[in-house]
Amino acid sequence: MWSTLWRQSLDLISAARCCACDDACERSSAAALCERCQEELALPEGGVQGDQPLLWCALAPYRGRLRALLLRQRPTPDPALIAALATRLHGCCASAVAGALLVPVSSWKRAGNPLPLLLARALVAASAGQTQLAPQLLHRSRPTLGQHHLGRSLRARNLQGAFTAQACAEQPARPLWLVDDILTTGATACSAAQALQAAGHSVQGLLALARTPAATPR
Repeated sequence: MWSTLWRQSLDLISAARCCACDDACERSSAAALCERCQEELALPEGGVQGDQPLLWCALAPYRGRLRALLLRQRPTPDPALIAALATRLHGCCASAVAGALLVPVSSWKRAGNPLPLLLARALVAASAGQTQLAPQLLHRSRPTLGQHHLGRSLRARNLQGAFTAQACAEQPARPLWLVDDILTTGATACSAAQALQAAGHSVQGLLALARTPAATPR
């Protein structure tokens, strides 16, 4: 009897916790997300991909529970949750990113969006040494306007020449993937990719946690 009670007590103490809602979950559950959160997030098998305006791979469209979850992460990121989502994302693109450099899209402000760097680090960890973090390759060269209320063309103009890149020291250049939390119009990703390509890097595309759904024509 005592051994049974002791075992049950240990199970309670050491139970895995869901990194999204903090409920107990099975240790074997995918990246420490409980079944309820997995159902609510409704992440499609294999993620979502596209090739406009550049090649990209994301976990899911930016809506519903995933959108609410990511909005809470920008001011107060939870590394455990980002790691769980990164594990899922890496599972969607493991073969494509093997051997690649991962470059987070940088912010102008020192206290800018922390998620791209956190996500890139978590993706490197999830790859078990198959990718390499290289944040030093890309920097913002000037401040830009906030993009939330800008349309596609104004976003592209706002970000023109907004990045500088370190010259590529390897020939042939290693494949490189940009990393950001959310892909919207792609203006930021394209500006960053142009700077890296001009410096001799081989940009393959962008990895993101979510992709903003295309606007519905009225």
